[in-house]
Amino acid sequence: MTPAALSVTDQPWFQAPALRRVFDLLNADGGEVRVVGGAVRNALMGAVVNEVDLATTLTPDVVTARAQAAGIKVVPTGIAHGTVTLVVDGAPFEVTTLRHDVSTDGRHAEVAFGTDWAVDAARRDLTMNALYATASGEVIDLVGGVADIERGMVRFIGPAAERVAEDYLRILRFFRFFAWYGAFRPDADGLRASAQAKSKLSTLSAERVWAELKKLLSARDPSRALLWMRTSGVLTKILPESEKWGIDAIPGLVATEQALGWPVDPLLRLAAMVPPDADRLEAMAVRLRFSKAEGAALQAFALAGPIKDSMAEAALDRILYRQGAGGVVFRLKLALASARQKAEGDGDAMAVVGRLGRLLDRALAWRKPAFPVSGSDLIAAGISPGPAMGATLADLEEAWIASGFRESRESLLARVTDAPPAR
Repeated sequence: MTPAALSVTDQPWFQAPALRRVFDLLNADGGEVRVVGGAVRNALMGAVVNEVDLATTLTPDVVTARAQAAGIKVVPTGIAHGTVTLVVDGAPFEVTTLRHDVSTDGRHAEVAFGTDWAVDAARRDLTMNALYATASGEVIDLVGGVADIERGMVRFIGPAAERVAEDYLRILRFFRFFAWYGAFRPDADGLRASAQAKSKLSTLSAERVWAELKKLLSARDPSRALLWMRTSGVLTKILPESEKWGIDAIPGLVATEQALGWPVDPLLRLAAMVPPDADRLEAMAVRLRFSKAEGAALQAFALAGPIKDSMAEAALDRILYRQGAGGVVFRLKLALASARQKAEGDGDAMAVVGRLGRLLDRALAWRKPAFPVSGSDLIAAGISPGPAMGATLADLEEAWIASGFRESRESLLARVTDAPPAR
């Protein structure tokens, strides 16, 4: 057990009235409830606590009955696995009964409920995720998680191969937590178990794989985790598009993000790792079940084409008008990050960085102007609806773009009235 001095009592989230109400409700009449997992881990690391999960010796039916009697909303989140969500003053708390695995197949588990905290801790994945905090704030560590947090060690509980075989998603969780919290290199046993079981990743749903990869790519600096994923063969297994393209651009991109204050964007980082080929990226989006917005963002990136630092602002504006800013911004950010990576001590390369930076600033500030001429304007000018009107509108729009979007509606319409009649 962790020394009693280690406590989360002074944490504001721990003192929140809604959580204290759950403690009072479930610690009565022989029951016990503790905060478990990420909230305790993050509190000890000084990281933000966004959600609070709890574990209890009470079975889901007892938790439900007590909550309903107290006027608390209950959502049956995962009854088969012992989880219900209590909504207290608008705050959700997942409450899961202590349990152990009866059988697993690498994707699903059959569980049995219990009251033994050590057994519950032993069935969890990583030591840093198996920490508990009692109602008094005392941190309970049954698996060495506190020591692993202190040394930046992401480690499976017990034999790594056994933990991985229980749920193959744990391979990706191992690398994801290393990206967020690990130091130096991954735990050797965990790395070996992940590499040996990588073929089993194909049994996972695409949604689970992409969700984990996206979380990994959202870490402050996922470079080392991606390197070890590539070394172990895991990255190629879940992202074959990266095999011949690679992750070499990631360190420079991360350094540029941090130097220039760019927000972390997992899709931009993914774009740095895959070939800008529209067909391949569309197939990847389908395979990994991207959202429509995610798929569209990568298509825009592929279709934007490479943008050189020598591009004139007017030419950039034309691209922005035709294609939108999203894909162009991706291209420019990756080009700028690459240029910065090469620029140290090179005056010519620094000039490239400066030019790309100005183009990026222009793209980020871009607001698409509205073409001032409409079909009704042409009808008023005596042009009937049909192919001729479409062609005229297209010609006027091209002239307007060539003017830098400055030519007025009146000037554009004058081109129509001044034009010689068609023969």
